[in-house]
Amino acid sequence: MHVIAYDIGTTGVKTCVFRIGDTIELLGGASQSYPLYVLPGGGAEQDPDEWWQAMRDTTGKALAEAGVKPEAIEGISFCSQMQGLVLVDKEGIPLRRAFSYMDQRATQEIQEGMAFGLQIAGANLFRLLKSLQKTGAVAASVKDPVWKYKWVEAHEPAVFANIYKWLDVKEAIIARMTGRCVMTTDSAFATLLYDIHKREWSRGIAQMLGVKWEHLPEIVPCTAQVGQLRPEQAAELGLAAGTPVFGGGGDASLVGVGAGSVELGDTHVYVGTSGWVSTVVDKSMVDTSAMIAAIVGAQEGLYNYFAEQETAGKCLDWVKDHLALDEINLYLNNREFDLRHGDFETVYTNLYDYLMAVVSTAPIGAGGVLFTPWLHGNRCPFEDPNARGMFVGLSLDTGKTEMIRAVVEGTVYHLRWLLETQEKKTATSRALRYVGGGALNPVLCQMLADCLGRTVETVASPQNVGSVGAAALVAVGKGVIPSLQDAKRLIPALETYQPNAANKAQYDKYYEIYKRIYAANRSIFKALNTNRD
Repeated sequence: MHVIAYDIGTTGVKTCVFRIGDTIELLGGASQSYPLYVLPGGGAEQDPDEWWQAMRDTTGKALAEAGVKPEAIEGISFCSQMQGLVLVDKEGIPLRRAFSYMDQRATQEIQEGMAFGLQIAGANLFRLLKSLQKTGAVAASVKDPVWKYKWVEAHEPAVFANIYKWLDVKEAIIARMTGRCVMTTDSAFATLLYDIHKREWSRGIAQMLGVKWEHLPEIVPCTAQVGQLRPEQAAELGLAAGTPVFGGGGDASLVGVGAGSVELGDTHVYVGTSGWVSTVVDKSMVDTSAMIAAIVGAQEGLYNYFAEQETAGKCLDWVKDHLALDEINLYLNNREFDLRHGDFETVYTNLYDYLMAVVSTAPIGAGGVLFTPWLHGNRCPFEDPNARGMFVGLSLDTGKTEMIRAVVEGTVYHLRWLLETQEKKTATSRALRYVGGGALNPVLCQMLADCLGRTVETVASPQNVGSVGAAALVAVGKGVIPSLQDAKRLIPALETYQPNAANKAQYDKYYEIYKRIYAANRSIFKALNTNRD
């Protein structure tokens, strides 16, 4: 059976074609980027038409590389960024650009709707308790989609008046493909309006937060076939009309599935644009003080205890563009060229590999320099949209090599902070599956193993695990495999990295200092952002 999966991320679409048999085999793929529109006041938006255009441009390329004809595709599925907000009319057409999960403009809305009166962890005590009872979580972050919804109501009344349904990212694509407005269970949970006990929308929470009931779409399982590809959209994509379209899942749900981290107690670490640590648990749990919750995933009866880092791999992008490359376009127009470093005999044609080779020449601790990877605020283990990146410990001896290593180490320190915060509520696995683009580089893999003191395992094509998870959903939906837990045997570990105890001892010293930086600078972050606005 052949399946096509669209991974609709923050920075671009990855389109992958798989053959599902005894294993889930990647046959071909293509990717294309699109912009994230960062606006004054904390805004972050994307254009759904640009998602669709990227899908149009990559579908044919992926099919050609795979050697698969359009009519051979038996299912379309999705893995996408979550907690977006796409407001559509009765035709399923977006009324405005989509809100990214990164958008944090709704400070007044969360103040009026949740952060008032007697509070715990920034949320009204009574609303917090009611939310936890019904949804297993609470809309206590300015980035939660309900506050984006309320922001539109307050600031764009003409748009709000024409809303037919509230959708998430992949659901907007499903509506365009099939004409049907639905939301998968994991996306419904991510709205924080979903009753985890009754497995339906919570009318009480919707009323409490001022959400119109008629705006909420039908909820469907991730493995469900939700419709068929309509002729016009099929022609645009170069696929066959009538191809079955499945619900798919969010990245927080499917990256773990594609990593083979699907059994109770399994933990995986992801580094892409954002980063996270997630552990499979069998009950709802929440740590409101640290902004961690057990979220509904693609597997019925199981949850993903999920701790997010807002900018992870994005920090390395920042390093590439602003530290490694100059800003007078000497290199920017020629990004792939031979690079050598010191006594290295290797010729590098990929800038990221070269950066990691350079990083490996700097000592652990980057010569006493620390970096905070909060380039767009932070969510866990503290919620603060004002938090920002900073270098601490620069001296006359500091060069770009040390600064670049400090950025990479800062991202790893924060992942360790997430892991240790999770362990306050649940056990995490001793062997961690590490996925995302970062898992392609052995230097990063070993650094993670050493800093965390855990065995780190990687899988084939770690940058495509979300799409692998999406393909697995189709396999379950069509009865090819009995359950998503069968994905574990289909996705074995490819490489294993054991921690070095001596290296961990060195990381430990810097990690303890790293955790103190936010508290010491919280008021400064607030003052800087207030003055900038």
